[in-house]
Amino acid sequence: MDFSPSELQRELAEGTRALLADRCPPAVVRAAWEKPGENGPLWVALTELGLPGALVSEAAGGLGLTVSDLLPALVETGRAAVPAPIVETALVAVPLLVAAGRADLVDGVVTGEVVATAAPAGALVPWTAAASHALVLDRAEARLVEQAELDGEPVAAVDGSRPLTRIAPGAGTPLAVDAAQVGLARARAALGAAAQLVGLGERQLAITVEYVSTRRQFGVPVGSFQAVKHHLADALLGIRFAEPPVRAAGLALDEGADPTRPVALAKALASDAADQVSRTAIQCHGAIGYTDEYDLQLYAKRTWALAAAWGTAGEHRAAYGDALGLGR
Repeated sequence: MDFSPSELQRELAEGTRALLADRCPPAVVRAAWEKPGENGPLWVALTELGLPGALVSEAAGGLGLTVSDLLPALVETGRAAVPAPIVETALVAVPLLVAAGRADLVDGVVTGEVVATAAPAGALVPWTAAASHALVLDRAEARLVEQAELDGEPVAAVDGSRPLTRIAPGAGTPLAVDAAQVGLARARAALGAAAQLVGLGERQLAITVEYVSTRRQFGVPVGSFQAVKHHLADALLGIRFAEPPVRAAGLALDEGADPTRPVALAKALASDAADQVSRTAIQCHGAIGYTDEYDLQLYAKRTWALAAAWGTAGEHRAAYGDALGLGR
């Protein structure tokens, strides 16, 4: 099967990368650590590009895209470590709100007035300061939490640009959606995180290759050492192997197939691969790689946050085994 992106997908990804290069440099990600709720201009730019409402039908003002169409652009939002709930709005909130008949909120997503975050029930909720609504997903129920109920207990997060909040148990009201729709929303969320992890891995590799090409030891670039080349090659291989399963999972969702196995495979591989890149990148940089002053730590910390979000690699491997009937 050919997993190469279509012309539409490439154009959207290229447009997203160009926009984020201008609107979301490392300085913007850093600023989100101090003021996580003040990303309005970035969200306006993303809305003008059409990403939050990409899955909304053209008749309703969206782009009418599929999950597969959106994934390459989400890779770019990962590459830039966008400090906003783009996956949660585009892949979780929009399909559930459409299914529940909440055209008022769907219209708000298209215009940029509605910013939705999301989390599994019992988990900490990211980006509540930047969101107008939240979706809390249990196994069979989705609850819509309005902004007035999003104020909760801030909890320390490994990634300060993705702050976490503990909201009151049972907050919000149930959406008129069934368990199958909730399950698909959880699958889309995990897949969106996987796509962003691919982008994060690529960004950290690019930063590291540039560093080892200019940092010199014993009169030669560090990158000329065979051990460094091998570590970076292994890290790149992991990211390249994660890309096709991410695309395959998107196609499974678009075709209405059971997404359990493909999404589990995509999230497990992307989480492991991006984590390996982060560790390799920090090792190649030495102690400077993890310091707050250096940009690499922004992307490494987002990697670790997303690797744990919507199911860890271990949890998804277990889900894959269960789907195969292997037992535990």
